[in-house]
Amino acid sequence: MDQESGWEELRKEARKIEGDLDVKLSSYAKLGARVTQGGFGDGDTPSMGSNRSWKSMEMEIQSLLEKLLDVNDSMSRCAASAAPTTSVTQKLARHRDILHEFSQEFRRIKGNITAMTEHAELLSSVRDDISEYKASGSPRMQILRERAAIHGSIAHMDDVITQAQTTRAALGSQRAMFGDVQGKVKQLSEKFPIVRGLIGSIRRKKSRDTLILSAVIAACTLFLILYWLSK
Repeated sequence: MDQESGWEELRKEARKIEGDLDVKLSSYAKLGARVTQGGFGDGDTPSMGSNRSWKSMEMEIQSLLEKLLDVNDSMSRCAASAAPTTSVTQKLARHRDILHEFSQEFRRIKGNITAMTEHAELLSSVRDDISEYKASGSPRMQILRERAAIHGSIAHMDDVITQAQTTRAALGSQRAMFGDVQGKVKQLSEKFPIVRGLIGSIRRKKSRDTLILSAVIAACTLFLILYWLSK
């Protein structure tokens, strides 16, 4: 008798939760239909208040689904503890089917609302970008862009002038170095005649010594020949 009363209490609680879920899901479905049919307007995004109401409704439905699942589990344990009849088994299966249908409906509506909300936010972002682009075409923005371009050109010219000055300084240094080399070459060319004259003097002295030595040898040879003939 206690098990039967417990079963009936659990079933009564399950029917109450199912009724609450039916009402909540109906309101949630209307909200989803309004969103999917463009209830926010072309490109409009949901307000903060409506967003909070969705989240609150989603949390309530999720909580009711969890409660119904717990009650169904309790009903299953209660039915298993007694000899389950065909009627009890059918009623328990029906409650499980209702829970499954509610869960699927909740996920479907939630997915539609999420997709449409993201779509609306994307359109709003695109509109903001277009508005910003159009605003950038105002005369003031054009003047600012031209000023920035002029500053960029001046900076580029400064870089070119700096490079030219650096190149000029390098060429001047090379010219000075070439001048020093030319001066040294000139100095060497001025010293070369003296060296050549010294070498020539040495060669002439060597030739004279050779002639003297040859003459002495010839005289000695002639003297020996005459001495040999006189005997």
